[in-house]
Amino acid sequence: MPRRICREPLTARVSIERRRVCQWLLLPAVPWWIQAVDATTIASARLWPAQEYTRLILESSSAVAHQMLPMKNPERLVLDLEDVELTSEIAQLGQRLQPSDPYIQAIRVARFKPGVVRVVLELKTEVNPQLFALQPVADYGHRVVLDLYPLTPPDPMMALLDFEKGGTRDIDVDSPPPDRFGPVERGSSPNSPLISPKSKPGLKRPIIVAVDPGHGGEDPGAVGPRGTCEKHVTLAIAKKLVAMLGAQPGMRTMLTRDDDYFVPLNVRVQKARRVQADLFISIHADAFTTPAARGSSVFALSEHGATSAAARWLAQRENEADLIGGVNLDSKEPFLARTLLDLSQTAQINDSLRVGRSVLDGIGAVNSLHKGSVEQAGFAVLKAPDIPSILVESAFISNPDEELKLKSDRYQKQFAESIFGGVKRYFAQNPPLSRSKLS
Repeated sequence: MPRRICREPLTARVSIERRRVCQWLLLPAVPWWIQAVDATTIASARLWPAQEYTRLILESSSAVAHQMLPMKNPERLVLDLEDVELTSEIAQLGQRLQPSDPYIQAIRVARFKPGVVRVVLELKTEVNPQLFALQPVADYGHRVVLDLYPLTPPDPMMALLDFEKGGTRDIDVDSPPPDRFGPVERGSSPNSPLISPKSKPGLKRPIIVAVDPGHGGEDPGAVGPRGTCEKHVTLAIAKKLVAMLGAQPGMRTMLTRDDDYFVPLNVRVQKARRVQADLFISIHADAFTTPAARGSSVFALSEHGATSAAARWLAQRENEADLIGGVNLDSKEPFLARTLLDLSQTAQINDSLRVGRSVLDGIGAVNSLHKGSVEQAGFAVLKAPDIPSILVESAFISNPDEELKLKSDRYQKQFAESIFGGVKRYFAQNPPLSRSKLS
């Protein structure tokens, strides 16, 4: 289905304004005869601030030559854009800056010299910047992307440790994930959601569930006929689910994103493995080429092709998220490097199908099911070899009636509750395994 424009807040609204603004209103006048004859217009300038990182996007109809220069005392980043027209869209970039942005203090834009527009970012702290370009894809043109990461990235495991009360756990997050498919050591009762490792009798550890709100930031996901963005719906449901799971004794949770920013698919998987999650749940809102499609679905990974043409189509669309959201393929950062997990995933898929069946039974009481069984396809976000992983489609956002449901706080809560019930039933019958290092 054609990608629709997502209604965004002011800081990230896609602008189609191309008006010229008189130079004397903005900056010292530059004579017309030294302006670039074939200057490129920046059609949209967007900011995506988040604690994990802040992203600046400059979009244009043609490629823009660019270079970055870090400066000290005070901390600044200078971005020079060659043969770019100084229009209001880029000149007013500083007005879109939020005071709460964790990394940018102020933004100044001016014509540095004939044919060069300079963007100066005054920083609140030292950052690890990454600058790269993206080729046109979907409805997006050429994009220059500047990501500002903290020098010390947030550690999801520390968030779990900080959540602990009445004691601490010593989990070696730098060691490889444990063999999850070895012998099971159950807790004190068959329905106990806690595990008592053989190495330390009587010790119990919490179940950790990673919840993944699909899409985010530059990638709105599917957009409903009324302009509802999938990325906002998935985050709302995910936060409600995390609150329910986190309130359950013996359970801890983590979100792969807690705000409106883009997370690459492989990084979502790595975050779950970093906290040694026992379950990974990716939440989405389905879309199809016709508005008649409706119902909720649950998917697991497939090693041997999709179980239906619709499942194959959906997996292809979801796997394009990295192209839409914008991944720096040249990055040498370890948390962005793509890793081929050459491990058998048969056991993971079997567990995923079991938890998927349990969740499907729950959501069927809240919404009609698009299909009465757990489907399978090659979803990139489900490829953790050691974590049972499912992708839940909450409803068809392309269906006008179901779009209204997805916008409803009541439905979001009911749907989160249905997933929560399925997760509890699954772990009551399938306790996770002990880990290699606990205290």
